[in-house]
Amino acid sequence: MDFKMKEGGFITDLPYGQLEVSGNEEYGFRPYQLMVSSIAVCSGGVLRKILEKQRVNFKDISIKADVTRNVEMANRIEKVALHFTITGDGLKEEKIQKAMELTKKNCSMVQSVIGSIEVEETFEIKE
Repeated sequence: MDFKMKEGGFITDLPYGQLEVSGNEEYGFRPYQLMVSSIAVCSGGVLRKILEKQRVNFKDISIKADVTRNVEMANRIEKVALHFTITGDGLKEEKIQKAMELTKKNCSMVQSVIGSIEVEETFEIKE
């Protein structure tokens, strides 16, 4: 990835399109937003694949991500709490719990931040 400076931040061209990054939301995505998004969407994508492989009949997955930052330490990310809402008919809590455990083990972004950022994953089932 090559980043080029622009007014207020940096820009890179990726296969999907341009990504603009800045510490100021007026000029691009903030780095912490990208970090939290990477963790959340990686987890969601892995969960989706696991549920599909297990032939679990789900209709939707939504993720709420809450971030805790430490102002006294360069505003670093201390914790990312992910809450998954899985919608479907006849979903079994035990099966979803096992899928969540596999998700944490197989998400590259979660595995990359272990020891630096606490990642908490919870879920609820909706019919």
